[in-house]
Amino acid sequence: MENVQDKDQQTLLPEPRLPIEPVDRLIEPFSRFLHVESASGIVLLLVTVVALILANSSFSDSYLRFWQTPLSLSVGSWQMNYSLQHWINDGLMAVFFFVIGLEVKREIVLGELKNLRAAIIPLVAALGGMVIPAAFFLLLQWGEAGQRGWGIPMATDIAFVVGCLAILGTRVPKSLRILLLTLAIIDDIGAILVIAIGYTDELHLNALAWGFGGIGLIGLLLQIGVRSLPLYVLLGLGVWFGFHESGVHATIAGVILGLITPAQAWISQGLLAEFVQKLGDVLQGNSGLLGDERQALVESVTVAAQESTSPVERLEAALHPWVGFGIMPVFALANAGIPIQGAGFRESIVMALIVGLAVGKPVGILLFSGLTVLLGWAKLPDDMTWGILGASGILAGIGFTMSLFIAGLALTGDLLDAAKLGILLGSALSAVVGMLLLVWLLPRPGQTSLSNTPLTTSLINNQ
Repeated sequence: MENVQDKDQQTLLPEPRLPIEPVDRLIEPFSRFLHVESASGIVLLLVTVVALILANSSFSDSYLRFWQTPLSLSVGSWQMNYSLQHWINDGLMAVFFFVIGLEVKREIVLGELKNLRAAIIPLVAALGGMVIPAAFFLLLQWGEAGQRGWGIPMATDIAFVVGCLAILGTRVPKSLRILLLTLAIIDDIGAILVIAIGYTDELHLNALAWGFGGIGLIGLLLQIGVRSLPLYVLLGLGVWFGFHESGVHATIAGVILGLITPAQAWISQGLLAEFVQKLGDVLQGNSGLLGDERQALVESVTVAAQESTSPVERLEAALHPWVGFGIMPVFALANAGIPIQGAGFRESIVMALIVGLAVGKPVGILLFSGLTVLLGWAKLPDDMTWGILGASGILAGIGFTMSLFIAGLALTGDLLDAAKLGILLGSALSAVVGMLLLVWLLPRPGQTSLSNTPLTTSLINNQ
């Protein structure tokens, strides 16, 4: 009986916690904010509003001129001289694309894309959500000056979509969350291919060989077990430089580096447990280790604890706050500010982008998903209806970050400003209409699922 009580007392012991310093109390609210799912989307929205206000204020000229400030990097006679906006779009955004590469790798190895049958609906829906918006855009812009911007309405902004889902809270079924996030990731892959293939005007093979040589060296070092992060950062910068000078957009280097990052942990959970148990014996005086041997064990446990999570997971967790709360807002500040009076409301590309994002996205997602179900390749999850899928497709029309990025590659001058206006209007319309429809269609807490609608039932029965 005493043994049972002792066990109960042991299980009730408080969990060990790290010491809390005064500075921890100061930064804790900020740390909690960084972990709120919708926080990065909120920050991105606020920064976009600030950019638009500044671009249409009395400070407009100074604000727009600031992003064209030249910044140089030189070693001897060699130099790279570009504007601040260029360094943001080609440099900082490479980190953004690196994180996308990490997300894709995680999904393929550990997540929803691991099981092809489970991923077939978001995979095909994403394909439709890229092909149809581009087709609508080209239909309205064929032969026009803005025709080169066909890739702009193909992307989905994952930060804003996550923010919208977080606002809806527990009403969002798990299947819808998985579908939209997987769809957004596949959209990103498509946008990356569009950038690499559709917006590479000239190719310098020597520089490209330098970039791929660096990737090959990184792959070799990974194979032989080198785990020095500073070395990989240095080699990654070399790969970025090779791609930047080759004519292929430098951000593609970030994606490739993310995709080759290992997704498996070096230390297993079992081996970590052995290290921790051995350290516990030492700390309780049940081991003969002293001095240097004891210090070596502590260092081994530290390494084992770090290496028990995969580099993909570790880097993604470390970089997400910097990307969500630093890089993306800076990108929006440098690119979303457009003088509305000079944005060209009458330019046909504005309407083409609104139609592509707000109409093409849901049509493509519904059309390709419907064909997939009718052909018997997959079925909708039980807690999703075609109405909810359509509303989600409208929400996926929030292009913003990636759309602005592609617009900057495809267009220049007044046409670029008009395209930015079309992106902002199309994304805003998609967000408002998509959210309103989801609020209306999603079951409230405690309400029966609406999945057994006649259309859903008939399509599933046809399989």
